[in-house]
Amino acid sequence: MGDVLPFKRKSPLGKTPNTLCREGFHKWRVDKAKQFDVKLGKLITVYVCERCGEKKITAH
Repeated sequence: MGDVLPFKRKSPLGKTPNTLCREGFHKWRVDKAKQFDVKLGKLITVYVCERCGEKKITAH
């Protein structure tokens, strides 16, 4: 009879947690700390991704 090998689960630490962000599916939230740009003289909205920290700025 053969030896029985114990089953080992792969650890989730080996995978990168930002797979969605790498594919362009960010989780945006509004950063309310800076809402006015002095150089442009316009109201701006700063979006920050909750997972990877990337920033996106839109002017209104």
